[in-house]
Amino acid sequence: MLSLGPLAFAAPWLLAALAVLPVLWWLLKVTPPAPRIQNFPAIRLLRDLVAREETPARTPPWLLILRIILAALVILALSRPLLNPDAALPGSGPMLLLVDNGWASGRDWAARTELMDRLVDQADRQNRPVVVLATAPSAAAEAPRLQGPMVAGEAKRAVQALAPQPWPSDRAGAMRALEGFAPEGTPYTVWLSDGLADAASEELVTRLRRMGGLEVVGDGAERPALLLRPPAVDGIELVVPVERSDSGLEMPVSVRANGNDGRLLGSAEARFEPGSARAEVRLNLPTELRNEVTALRLDGQSTAGATILLDERWRRRPVGLVSGRPEGEQPLLSDLYYLERALSPFAEVRRGTVADLMGRQLSVLILADVGSLGEDEARRLEEWVKKGGVLVRFAGPRLSQNADTLVPVRLRAGDRALGGALSWSTPARLAPFPETSPFHGLPIPGDVTVTRQVLAEPSVDLASRTWARLEDGTPLVTAEKREAGQVVLVHTTANPDWSNLPLSGLFVEMLRRTVALSAGVAGVEETGTLPPLELLDGQGRLTQPPATAFPVSAAQLARAPVAEILGPRHPPGFYGTAEARRALNLAPAVPELRPLAPSLSGVAQDLYGGRGETELKPLLLTLALILGLIDLLVGLALRGLLRLPRMGSRGVAAAVALLALGTMLAVGDPAVAQNRPDPTGVTGDERIILSTNETWLAYVVTGDPQVDAAAKAGLEGLAQQLAMRTAVEIAGAMPVDVEADELSFFPLVYWPVTQTQGPLTDQGRQKLNDYLRHGGMLLVDTRDQGFGGSGPGGPQLEQLLRGLDIPPLAPVPPEHVLTKSFYLLQDFPGRYSGGNVWVEAQEGRTNDGVSGVVLGANDWAAAWAVDGQGRPMFAVASERQREMAYRFGINLVMYALTGNYKADQVHVPAILERLGQ
Repeated sequence: MLSLGPLAFAAPWLLAALAVLPVLWWLLKVTPPAPRIQNFPAIRLLRDLVAREETPARTPPWLLILRIILAALVILALSRPLLNPDAALPGSGPMLLLVDNGWASGRDWAARTELMDRLVDQADRQNRPVVVLATAPSAAAEAPRLQGPMVAGEAKRAVQALAPQPWPSDRAGAMRALEGFAPEGTPYTVWLSDGLADAASEELVTRLRRMGGLEVVGDGAERPALLLRPPAVDGIELVVPVERSDSGLEMPVSVRANGNDGRLLGSAEARFEPGSARAEVRLNLPTELRNEVTALRLDGQSTAGATILLDERWRRRPVGLVSGRPEGEQPLLSDLYYLERALSPFAEVRRGTVADLMGRQLSVLILADVGSLGEDEARRLEEWVKKGGVLVRFAGPRLSQNADTLVPVRLRAGDRALGGALSWSTPARLAPFPETSPFHGLPIPGDVTVTRQVLAEPSVDLASRTWARLEDGTPLVTAEKREAGQVVLVHTTANPDWSNLPLSGLFVEMLRRTVALSAGVAGVEETGTLPPLELLDGQGRLTQPPATAFPVSAAQLARAPVAEILGPRHPPGFYGTAEARRALNLAPAVPELRPLAPSLSGVAQDLYGGRGETELKPLLLTLALILGLIDLLVGLALRGLLRLPRMGSRGVAAAVALLALGTMLAVGDPAVAQNRPDPTGVTGDERIILSTNETWLAYVVTGDPQVDAAAKAGLEGLAQQLAMRTAVEIAGAMPVDVEADELSFFPLVYWPVTQTQGPLTDQGRQKLNDYLRHGGMLLVDTRDQGFGGSGPGGPQLEQLLRGLDIPPLAPVPPEHVLTKSFYLLQDFPGRYSGGNVWVEAQEGRTNDGVSGVVLGANDWAAAWAVDGQGRPMFAVASERQREMAYRFGINLVMYALTGNYKADQVHVPAILERLGQ
């Protein structure tokens, strides 16, 4: 390899072909050959004629230069020039690529793959073989094993076949694989780590250092590995613990709640304090939305550890309670007191009458000692049960005397007393639950007894309908399936009058499993096997189960530690059926996260993306291709096969030279081609000049770096879409301070509101009022931060905007210009959807009839935002929603720039008709 400062050539011997360029010049110069001159007297008759077309006798010099440059570019490209080449690898033996491809490596796998390709190329330039060792077990449950030594071509295929796995790495297995490694010479090891330490990390580092040189590449403290722990229920909130591997820096974190179809149902944020490795994110969702959540995901982390799958165990089902006793009695004697205390940790409890509760969505309805129901109530309950509801009834004095048909078995009139002064029997204990019962497997306390119960009439199917019985065989809990629902009867009271069961923990667990019947999961927790339904891959995506995944025992899933289950045979994901599925998550199998850095004392370390080597071959070949096309067009034109505008050869030469120069400037350096000035930090006259030279969109600086970065990326993403789809040219996004900066240069100002912002000063209010009065447009986006309500804002937003000259607002009507300024739209989603968008209630003639204020809460900037490679930065419910968000943004900019133009065009037919009259 030949090095010339920051430039190097991987195949320098090809540069010898540059010596052929003078010969090529001579050959091109004499081709075509000059015509022979023959004197002929009659030719004088044609001397004064003007030729319409001229064919040159020799190749023009400018065309010779173009072709020589083309040939030089091809020669330079084939010599593989490298900008800022990496230093040569130490040692004389093979290069060992040790790759952590466990769950934590999926967060930026593309950067790891790119680095592996470059390392293989580097070893190839030094004629050194490559050995690859992945530390995670394969999908076929194979332990880590060495691949190689291999030549560069085989090594590239091997690293391209690697993929992150949704289970932990096995570094102890990697050490066992290294026991038979005896290379020739001194190997050099590059460890692509995931930044996590385990029990074998220090021993592995010592082993690698003894073998030869060692370099460890990681993500650094700015990008630690993050892990979601299973959430806990705290009242109406889901508390989601988040852990990180490096606790040195302050760091924000955001958790999204997604539904089964990928819709975003909610999100919440928290912040890691410096020195803290744990944070808690609290999700407060309505019960209806919470019950639709199937996955919690971390923003910016594409790993199996950044995803928690939720099944029915985390659903908070609405349960209605109705008591047959009068209200106002002593709480400890009330049936509902014990039911409410038992249900509150895992269900939303609602109290009321049957008619009131049936008017709302319910999963379970519990009737405590309610006797005979009215005809209309019984009919409505019967229909509700058949549609999937679960009706649970507790016995008592009223039910024992007035039983109706909404019970699973026929009952004898009266009740049976067990024990007491006038009875020969003693209180009865519970028998073990049968295998067909959803209570099967629950431990039965020895002190739980029943002193009174209602009895069922003997029948052929009584045994199949019995979920729990006493030791003497009499049923305690019976149930009957009615189409999609269930009717359940507990043959004793819900308070301690007839049994001490309501005072035990068994009562809570029995109610928990009964409530779970509304999700169709009864009977699958402890028995049978659960086939894989949908599984997580190494980047946290739900996929179809591969052939290497096996069913898991339901009993094992309920009782065994997750670390003993999870692995290649049982990857994390959903198991069971679509109607009754269980979630197997990675997090319980992962111990406390520890950083690898303390184990790397004295070891060379680097960061992903820290290497600056750039291969120039693709760029040079692209330039050569463009020049080749130019040469082809010029050749056709000189032969008369392509008609060009009338210009002399010098004009053609100048046009071609300018075209080539412009192409080289545009392609030669992408950074120069897209080198628009960065408006961040620009002030004074320079800012004014920048604002007036081109059209900019502006966003209000909030002081929150994350929000400001999202606003900037969102407006820049919208500008790209405008350039691709319309004739509007937007230079980019410029930050503005409403208290100090001039706003009149901008057609649209985007204001992402945060809850930490204080009210405007008098100066800020004056600037915004002047901006709005003189035709400016302000897009206020509360980003679903809780400002809004049924109107266009809550008290906090009203306080923030107090003093602004904003007219009354109303939701966008169906025929508003904003719905048709470019695209025809009916709603205006952003990252969130469904909320109202508010504009001026009555658009007058001021500001050309354009609403100066547009207010919403859909977080449009996050839906528009793209990174430097044009990839979306934030998740939305679907790509269709992102497309509709872009369309709204385009409509909004068109609305700000063209006013009521579209509204005027709508009336053209009517105007023409009247003119015709």
